[in-house]
Amino acid sequence: MKQKIIDVFFDDNMKINAKMDGLSIATDQPVKEGGDGSAPSPFQLFLASLATCAGVYAQRFCETRKISTEGLGIRVLCDFAEKGFKVEKMTYEMTLPEGFPEKYESAIVRAVDLCAVKKHVCECPEFEIITK
Repeated sequence: MKQKIIDVFFDDNMKINAKMDGLSIATDQPVKEGGDGSAPSPFQLFLASLATCAGVYAQRFCETRKISTEGLGIRVLCDFAEKGFKVEKMTYEMTLPEGFPEKYESAIVRAVDLCAVKKHVCECPEFEIITK
């Protein structure tokens, strides 16, 4: 089995950072939750990863067909439950570039639906927490 390592480091107040693949990812909590609001919260990063992953698939779809990505856009609407903190529905509104071939419209939707981050949400990995 391949393994990726993510190291978590605690900074001042509610700033918690992750290091992986030579990159540092900063997080913080909003001021109303005791943080400084200096970086996205982990949940914001989670939602953004779903949205940007869809963007990667849309961009690659266009590039492999030599379709301009100028004007390509995705807006994700997150509908939360009335009670509790849970996203019940995510709607991806995709704006296609001007002149986008109509014959590819359903194909780009299928391509975006292949997002690897979304697949991990739909097919949840096993989680294990151990102490050392």
